Amino acid sequence: MKILRRLMAVFSVSGILVIVGCAGMPENTGQVPSYALTDTDNTAFGYAANKKLAAHPGKSGFVLLPNGLDAFVARARLARHAERSLDVQYYLFHGDLTGRLFLNELVKAAERGVRIRFLIDDWALSGKDRSLAVLDAIPNIEVRVFNPFNREGSRSLQLVGRLGKVTRRMHNKSFTADNQITIVGGRNIGNEYFDADPDMAFSDLDTMAIGPIVKQVSRSFDEYWNSELAYPVKAIISEPTNPEEAKALRKKLDDFIAENADSPYLNSLRESDLSKQIQQKTVHWYWGKADALYDRPEKLLYDKGKTELLMATQLSPIMKDTQKELIIFSPYFVPTNSGVASLSALVERGVRVRVLTNSLAATDVGMVHSGYSKYRHDLLRNGIELYELDKKLNKRQRKEKKGQEGRKKASLHTKSFILDRNKVFIGSLNLDPRSFYENTEIGIVLTSQEMAVEMATWFDENIDKVAFRLELEIDADGYERILWHAPKGDPKGVYIVDPHTGFWRRFGLEFLSVFPIDSQL
Repeated sequence: MKILRRLMAVFSVSGILVIVGCAGMPENTGQVPSYALTDTDNTAFGYAANKKLAAHPGKSGFVLLPNGLDAFVARARLARHAERSLDVQYYLFHGDLTGRLFLNELVKAAERGVRIRFLIDDWALSGKDRSLAVLDAIPNIEVRVFNPFNREGSRSLQLVGRLGKVTRRMHNKSFTADNQITIVGGRNIGNEYFDADPDMAFSDLDTMAIGPIVKQVSRSFDEYWNSELAYPVKAIISEPTNPEEAKALRKKLDDFIAENADSPYLNSLRESDLSKQIQQKTVHWYWGKADALYDRPEKLLYDKGKTELLMATQLSPIMKDTQKELIIFSPYFVPTNSGVASLSALVERGVRVRVLTNSLAATDVGMVHSGYSKYRHDLLRNGIELYELDKKLNKRQRKEKKGQEGRKKASLHTKSFILDRNKVFIGSLNLDPRSFYENTEIGIVLTSQEMAVEMATWFDENIDKVAFRLELEIDADGYERILWHAPKGDPKGVYIVDPHTGFWRRFGLEFLSVFPIDSQL
């Protein structure tokens, strides 16, 4: 009887947890539709863009932002010089140095009368509701939270009770000023994305764009902003704010900026490559036809069978049309059996396929590496060339990152493909099931031989300096093992296990790899 009572108690508690976890969302009230402004040709950005576009009819112009300092400078200048609107869409927005610097630019823009629509995913907003409400209360700023957790229940319990709902997130990243110029790519807002983290050096990539592509990105933003999954802050945070809280936020930002006015990071921003190019009017633009690809926001409301909602459906024919060469940058690379088959089919047609992803030591999400590692043998066996980023920065990289010896760990965060040295994809999409089926994503496909050749040439000339080359060795008995050929300068030369990792970390990842969790990676 004691055992029976204990079991009943366990089941009762489990039932309560499920009920709490399954609590429904509040009604999405107060959501007034709004759209990107269309009459912005008379803004400074409009005049400048149209002047450049006149020489390239029908095309869009692009500036690559591979450097974290340049990527922050680009965003800050767009915010600082916007006249009519800023549309901001991110998965993560940290309250660290770069987060507060960026927030300060948004608030100052709002004070100038710029309309700001700020759409943020709810994944990392635990404990930040009050800050969101205060930000939303500032005139000209409206904040919406995408696919929010229920504020009346435990987030942890909802991860269990609403599995498959709250675990599906808006991973899109875009920033558009005056509907005239936009930034799309892999960066969230936080120190690690903008070379401000003393311990982590993310290698990431954005592109800043003008021309017809901007209207496509704005159309995507409008779909998400007006989606039933985009909740105005007041719909989920009921406690009202008062004007004093907004004033306090403004003072905190002012004090913070004053304290950091002469900080090494702000001085680095002033001396960044892009800052100098803007001053000297030497910013290099690439030109070409382009399309914005993105998941429809309704993707999160349906299962993966609704293929018409998926960005992957738009991207697949572009990938399959590759004729000679495909270069992939993907920090989280979990190809699954179907992905292995697709890449292998390209190789069989004579396409050279090379993939750069994170090594186990370099990745910031070890569980994803467990999903990738079990496909390495099949990929190598079928002729796909694999490279894994070394976590250690070489001297040139440390100089670029302004880091000190041993201070920084490198990690790949770039999400980009180069197709036949003619087309380039840049966006938020990882090549893994979570990006394809669970989260929403955005990216730009640009036809520009100039950009594609430059990026592919960088790969050719630098890959053996920054990454391990994997080789599948087969002995006389048919036993296979992977060898990691070290980057130039590594005295060890060849590793026979995941480089720079200990036994227990490798064991843990090997253990995880046996579980059927690819769909969540």
